[in-house]
Order: sequence, then C-alpha cells, then structure tokens
Amino acid sequence: MAEKKILLVDDEEGIQLLYREEFEDEGFSVTSAYNGEEALKLFREDPPDLVILDINMPGMNGIEVLRQMKEMKPDLPVILSSAYQEYKQDFGTWASEEYIVKSANMDELKAAVHKYLDD
Repeated sequence: MAEKKILLVDDEEGIQLLYREEFEDEGFSVTSAYNGEEALKLFREDPPDLVILDINMPGMNGIEVLRQMKEMKPDLPVILSSAYQEYKQDFGTWASEEYIVKSANMDELKAAVHKYLDD
C-alpha cells in the first residue's frame, strides 16, 4: 500500500515540525507549505490525500485556500486547524470536513486524519 500524502499548510514553523514528526511517525508522507499560494502550487503539482490547513496566515487565508482546493478536488478531505475557536462560526469553514482548535494534545487531530486516511 502506498503511503498516504498529507499536505500541511501552516505559517508557524513549530507547528510544521511537530505535525510533520507526528504524522511521519504514523507512516504518512508529509509535504509542507507556509502560505496559501505555496500550498495551491504544491496541491496542483502533486495532489495530496488530505490537507491540514491553518486559517490565519499572511496573504491568502485558509478559507480562501480551502475554497480553491475544493473547486479543484471536491472530495478531498480538508481539516482546518486554527488557534482560534471563533472561526468555527465562519460560513467559509463549513466546506471543511473537520475544524480542530490547535492544541499540544494531538489526539483529536490524529483521530481526524485516521478517520479519512485509514482504509
């Protein structure tokens, strides 16, 4: 079975390192982008099996990135990961499969990833 590919989009290096390590340890291939433009470029070049997407980033925000990704690949699971609970009420987040508030405890995020990527 081929490794499932996760595209991780977050402008915080600490989050990038933590998530990459955790998901690679679980057998996933992880590609990283630090902003929306970079994420969309990688998305077009090598479509992932799942996207973990920050909302609050410089330039294009995660909700706009989500919209563009869903236009290209409507069935792609996208997990929004934000430090801010209030974005959960934003209509634009409804297109995502999950909305998870960032935390040092990765259980909720890992469970969501496995829900969409485990065969």
